[in-house]
Amino acid sequence: MLRIQPRTNRPSPGGDQVGQLLLAVLLAAVSANGCSSNKISLRSVPKSPLIDQLDLTSYTGPKPSPRTLQLLRVYNLTGHLGMDARPLLERLQAIDDREPSSDKVYALSELAFLGGKKAERIDKSAAMDLYATAALHAYRYLFDERFAATRNPYDPQYRGACDLYNGALESVLRIVCAKRELRPNTTITLHAAGGTWDLTCVLRGTPWQAQDFEQIKFSSDYEVTGMRNQYLTHGLGVPLIAVRHSYPGEPAAARYYPPGLSFPVTAFLRPLSRIDAPTDQAVGHNQGALEFYDPLATDGIWVGPQRVPLESDLTTPLAYFLSRPELNNLATLGLLTPAVLLKSPDDLLHALPGQARPIMGLYMAQPYEPGKIPVLMIHGLWSSPMTWMEMFNDLRSQPQLRRHYQFWFYLYPTDQPFWLSAAQLRHDLRQAREVLDPGRREPALDAMVLIGHSMGGLVARLQTLNSGDDFWKLVSSQPLSQIKTDPEVRRKLQATFFFQPNPSIRRVVTISTPFHGSSFSNQASQWLIDEMLRLPGRLASSQQKLFRDNEDAIPDNSLLRVETSIDSLAPSSPIFAVMLAAKRPPWVRYHNIIAVTPKPQWLTDLTGEGDGWVSRQSAHGDDVESELIVPADHTSIQMHPAAVLEVRRILLEHLAEMTGRR
Repeated sequence: MLRIQPRTNRPSPGGDQVGQLLLAVLLAAVSANGCSSNKISLRSVPKSPLIDQLDLTSYTGPKPSPRTLQLLRVYNLTGHLGMDARPLLERLQAIDDREPSSDKVYALSELAFLGGKKAERIDKSAAMDLYATAALHAYRYLFDERFAATRNPYDPQYRGACDLYNGALESVLRIVCAKRELRPNTTITLHAAGGTWDLTCVLRGTPWQAQDFEQIKFSSDYEVTGMRNQYLTHGLGVPLIAVRHSYPGEPAAARYYPPGLSFPVTAFLRPLSRIDAPTDQAVGHNQGALEFYDPLATDGIWVGPQRVPLESDLTTPLAYFLSRPELNNLATLGLLTPAVLLKSPDDLLHALPGQARPIMGLYMAQPYEPGKIPVLMIHGLWSSPMTWMEMFNDLRSQPQLRRHYQFWFYLYPTDQPFWLSAAQLRHDLRQAREVLDPGRREPALDAMVLIGHSMGGLVARLQTLNSGDDFWKLVSSQPLSQIKTDPEVRRKLQATFFFQPNPSIRRVVTISTPFHGSSFSNQASQWLIDEMLRLPGRLASSQQKLFRDNEDAIPDNSLLRVETSIDSLAPSSPIFAVMLAAKRPPWVRYHNIIAVTPKPQWLTDLTGEGDGWVSRQSAHGDDVESELIVPADHTSIQMHPAAVLEVRRILLEHLAEMTGRR
């Protein structure tokens, strides 16, 4: 990577009160730009609607519901209630064999579940069998064709049967999980509903592979505390958190999955044998499937002629992944110790263990899926992909968006001038296309949308411009061919200052982007960043030699003399005028979102009307198709509902246009 020579003659702000104040503001503002890693907390008791329905946590112990007790009284079975539920279940099952009815099936499910709760403390295997019995009877209550005419979805007992199915299945899975036996492509054998059942774990409706699963955890164990919105759907199944790991022979796209990525899964138990066989006939091995679904890809399944919505939790698995403390360090690492992002995390601070390639680059939160349009989110100064997680959580909750879009993220060292980051992104996008679609047969990859916040908006914008030789003229008055340097440095200079618009990018959304620079880049802030970024060995000898060998060709005001990202954002920088005047391709559409603090604050007294970092005038775009002003500050604009809704609108507009073209 081309690095920049540090300037040694910049004066200290000294006793300048405004300068000192700006230093304090800079520290406070960039600190606020980071996201807390505390996204989730462990519950003392797993969340379940059965807790209240069956008094599961009461001092007197769980007890049947009033309707089940009434049924037991009718058949003179209340005297058989006890610690061991199996004798009572056998008697009630015999009655149901003679006189089948939905209320008896419901009671069988409920009593088996309560029996499992009592047995779990002393016999896990017996408890698992009872829980499985409860789940199978609840399934029968919901889907047995004999009860179709009388089944009433408005009856609270109907939803109670759904809760029993989910709760009993979750209890089975917890016992299996404790033995570390819950994996796709495995079989679980248990004794339930009067017979032996072989449950085969299979993947359905998910782009993940069986090898991706390293751990399985339960969403109900966790409470989301650090994200505004939690997206749940109600139906059947058990929401799970699957934690991924790498493995030999994984898909090429897996290089873009962050280590330890967690993703949502819903488990659904589907019996493949009859559940309603009389007790004396329920012998032998019955078959069932334990199906794992990705609720981002599948929101409903079919049981016979009936479409069944899946119970799902999209947010808790995301919060679980984001709660890794090391992720919260990425913003600071990218500014203060950028070398970390260029090396393997195993070498430095274990920032992201298990990853061999450099930390910086493109990331995906879901498997790559051909046919889905990439939306690439690019963060700004002293930030990381973490800054997008609230917007990402909101956008992917929309079924239409997640059906047609896949969300990618870009991580880059934010200490360097933004045009260097833009050159790296150009390289990384070319490489990603070679990895994902070497034959260039995938049209969705030619409909890409970039969303950039702050400095990330400038990085995004530079992907769509034609440089000509205008950018090089800001470096030197001599042609690149006349610069004295080695071939590798010449190649990097060529890649940084000579470029064509990326034909795969069709739309760019910029948020709080300083198109004319930021007044926050001043003598005080530049001095502070210089002090913070003085790291030993920061410059390679090849870069030092470049300046020595071309002293007359590279003037003091050359872009190569710009040291840091803060320097590069100075309003006096000539690159902004060149960017605004650069040729833009006709196939790209631009949209802009501007943050303006709703009330004047002491921060805006220093920077002018705007968001505290970027003035409203600097954030304005003259060539955009839409521009929205949002009452927010610079560090919270990405999560403001108005900004999220505007991005949603733009993506739907883009989808309509791309669908019409193809």
